[in-house]
Amino acid sequence: SQIGMVLQEPFLYSGSIKENVGITKESSAFDDIREACEIACVDSAIDSFTDGYETIVGERGVTLSGGQKQRSSIARALLKNAPVLIMDDSLSAVDTDTEEQILENLIRLRKGKTTIIIAHRVSTLQKADHIAVLTEGELTEYGTHDELIREGGFYAKIYEKQQLEQELNEM
Repeated sequence: SQIGMVLQEPFLYSGSIKENVGITKESSAFDDIREACEIACVDSAIDSFTDGYETIVGERGVTLSGGQKQRSSIARALLKNAPVLIMDDSLSAVDTDTEEQILENLIRLRKGKTTIIIAHRVSTLQKADHIAVLTEGELTEYGTHDELIREGGFYAKIYEKQQLEQELNEM
């Protein structure tokens, strides 16, 4: 009950978006569900559906894109408001602009709470208080983004590679 978790491949139930997001609380007011969806940057997508929050997503959320599923699951975890939130590569299907907005919202909303973000994309980790780099299950680097860049190790190499890939994609 003290931990909220969002997985890379989130599980959604065959029901409405409102039911899927609100499932973590026994009684969730619609305004609370909508606010969680706004924070998770999925509200505009939901509003574009003919049935809005009453849209049936099908078993495992088959009617939603990968990013919409991830963001709906983030909203569900945020609604739970647990002291600890674990996000296991749960922004991997989200574009970088949306990712940045979600992360800004999390920084503002989760002050004083523990949020553990597991990610392969360095942009997801840049504003973290602490970054632990694991290589083959072993802790190989630890520090802030700036410290790890200065060290020039594995993290810095991945960052440079991902920056280059992003620049090429923007051309």
